Order: sequence, then structure tokens, then C-alpha cells
Amino acid sequence: MSAQCCAGQLACCCGTAGCSLCCGCCPKIRQSRSTRFMYALYFILVSVLCCIMMSQTVANEMKEHIPFYEDICKGIKAGDTCEKLVGYSAVYRVCFGMACFFFIFGLLTLNINNSKSCRAYIHNGFWFFKLLLLGAMCSGAFFIPDQETFLNAWRYVGAIGAFLFIGIQLILLVEFAHKWNKNWTAGTAHNKLWYASLSLVTLIMYSIAAGGLILMAVFYTQKDGCMENKILLGVNGGLCVLISLVAISPCVQNRQPHSGLLQSGLISCYVTYLTFSALSSKPEEVVLDAHGKNITICAPAFGQDLYRDENLVTGLGTTLLFACILYSCLTSTTRSSSDALQGRYAAPELEVARCCFCFGPYGDAEDPQNMKEGPGVIYDEKRSTVYSYSYFHGVFFLASLYVMMTVTNWFNYESAYIETFFSGSWSIFWVKMASCWVCVLLYLWTLVAPLCCPTRQFYV
Repeated sequence: MSAQCCAGQLACCCGTAGCSLCCGCCPKIRQSRSTRFMYALYFILVSVLCCIMMSQTVANEMKEHIPFYEDICKGIKAGDTCEKLVGYSAVYRVCFGMACFFFIFGLLTLNINNSKSCRAYIHNGFWFFKLLLLGAMCSGAFFIPDQETFLNAWRYVGAIGAFLFIGIQLILLVEFAHKWNKNWTAGTAHNKLWYASLSLVTLIMYSIAAGGLILMAVFYTQKDGCMENKILLGVNGGLCVLISLVAISPCVQNRQPHSGLLQSGLISCYVTYLTFSALSSKPEEVVLDAHGKNITICAPAFGQDLYRDENLVTGLGTTLLFACILYSCLTSTTRSSSDALQGRYAAPELEVARCCFCFGPYGDAEDPQNMKEGPGVIYDEKRSTVYSYSYFHGVFFLASLYVMMTVTNWFNYESAYIETFFSGSWSIFWVKMASCWVCVLLYLWTLVAPLCCPTRQFYV
């Protein structure tokens, strides 16, 4: 999307008239997508601000290059060196403001079924005033009385919200695995080539999972020592074998004919990825060698030179982190994701096999009667909304808490800085390992739930 189109969205501070004037030369974009893009842009702006607040480098550069820095800090009552505007406590306050922003809009947009209501207009426009509101909320959090009590309480709220955000992503991943297998299996009734596609993709995923576990056994373990890494690799490898055997067991197949190795292969790949990510997040283990020199063990030697360049690792790592968070937010806020979390699925007989099965045959707004073209904008919510507005804001509310906990290094917040974020932390390690095991449990539950509750109907 071009800068002019972004400016056009910002110009819609009092409705859609600004878009007509500013977006005439831009490619037409659907209203539902442009709205989600603008909220995502606000989310990114605040997230970048949080990274700046957690950066020692930025704080030192400001102190050196801004004239009368200490006088300014004292003037705004931020401490002698603006210590109230940096560090984990500042991030907690800013994320509190962002979370409140999305929470309020989540309540405001409850039960909106079309874009013609007054509340829908507020959701889809008034961008300048929303930006002012977001800034006011983030700034106002610095004036909350009894800051110590607030920070302690907000930390637990943030942890709960962050775990809920992770849980939503894991549920949607398991649902995605079942949907993939069901969609491609539906194609085998008309074209046997879908069997070849299923077999090929399953083989590739199991090869990745097995190859990844073998490589981690080579680089993250040694003949003597590294017992913790060996145990974790053994446990997670065993879980991959377990879910594969359960998926094709006769009792599960009788109740769920669509269960197969494609789903378990995808979950095994994700388990392998989380295992690698967790082992990479462990603090370095340093011992003395025979010559009295410090050496790092239980980690690949070829990556240690890269980690010495803190600016490179921090820049790339932070960019990838927020790209993944933003992708998770946007893919979690579609109508299909909302239906999946509420247990609403399409009937199996209505499935039409497609290579790109994530989207409908005609995209999000597949009903032509629900679309109306305007200057620069395609109004694709003429009769009904393409996605749930309140659910959208709810996901971004949880994502705000996840960003807060992630940037402040979860429970090691007092010594957290963005420059050392990727150097290893036990908090991040155990969060990733717990996510790995919860994902396996969720998938196993979808397999055994029909056996435990035979009178209930399950559609996954």
C-alpha cells in the first residue's frame, strides 16, 4: 500500500470524505482490509515505542546529544535522567494504554452485524481522533497513582493475557491442521492426485521434523553433559511419535475418519520448531576447558560469532518477532478463525478441495451483493460485516499484553534490555517449552475427545 493511500486513511478523520479526495490515484482497497491495516499500524507504532523504551543505546544517545537533557527530564517530572520514561515500568504503562484502547473498542463494537450503524462508522473511520485517543491513553498511564501496586498487579494481568494469546494461536494451529487434511481429503473423491499431494506433503513435514530433531541432537548435545537438552529432545521426539500413532489408531479412525498423518506431521514440525527456538533461548552454559579458557557448551559454535554483533541480532530479531506477532493477529481475526474458536465449522460434505484452502473461493467478501465500489475504496460490508469487530479488538488487546511481556523478558523484567533480549533467558525458554506441550495436548484432545464424549458431535 502506498504512502498516499495511508495518508488517505488518516484523512478520514470525520468519515469517508477524505478518502475520496486523497485516494483517487491509489489502487482500490476493500474497506475491511484498510481498517485492519490502520489498527495494525497503530499497534506497530506503540510496539516500536516499547522497544525504544527498553533500549539502553537509545537512552545513552539521547543523554549525550539532547541539550539540557537533565533539565528537560526534571521539568516534566520524569526523574533526573528520565528514568520513568525508560525501562520495563514505562513499557508496562504504555502497553496498559494500548490495551485499554483496544478493550474499549472491543466493548464498543459488540454485536455489530453491518457497517451502517453509528458504532461501525466509529470503528471504520475517525483515524486522527483515534490516534489522539491512543496517545492520550498511553500518556495518561504515567499519572496512575500508587505506581508500585499498579505495576505488580498489571504484571499478572499481562501474563494471563499473554498466555491466552498464545493459547488462541495454538488452537488455531490445530484447527488449521484438521482443516487442511479435511479439505484435501475431500478432493480424493473426485481426483486421485490429491492422494499424491497428501502423501508428498506428509513425507516432507515428517522429514523436516525428524531432520530438525537429529540436527539439534548433534549441535545442542555433547557426549558428556547437556543432560537437560537430551531429556527435552527425547521427550519432544517421543511426543511426535505418540501423536502420530494415536492419529492412525483404529479407535480414533472409527470416530474420526479424517484423522491422519498430515495433521500429526504439521504438529510435529511445530513441536520441532518450538524445541529449537527454546534451546536457542537458553542462557549460555560456560565452563573452563583444559587450558583455563571459558568455552560455551551445549550450543552450536558457529552461531556464537553472530551473537557478538548485538545491534544486528537485536534489529533482525525484533523485526521478525513483531512481524510474526502482527501476522498472528491478522490471521486470528478473520471470520473463519472466529468461527473455529466458537466451534462453528462447515459441513464436511460442503468442502471443495483447493491448494490455497485458507480462503474462500472468492476471498473474504465472496458475496457480490455485499460489495459497493466507491472512490478509492471498495465497501465490502454493505449488508454484513466480513469479520467480527469485537473479536478483532479482543485479539489485539491480548496481543498488547503479549508484546508487553515479551519485550520485558517475561518474569526477568528488572534486568531486561532490548539489546540483551536474544542472549538467552530461562523465562522465555520455559514459555516456549510450555507452549510446545500445550500444543500437543490440544491436538491429542481433538483426537480422543470423541472417544471420551461419544454422545457429542465433533466436526474438526
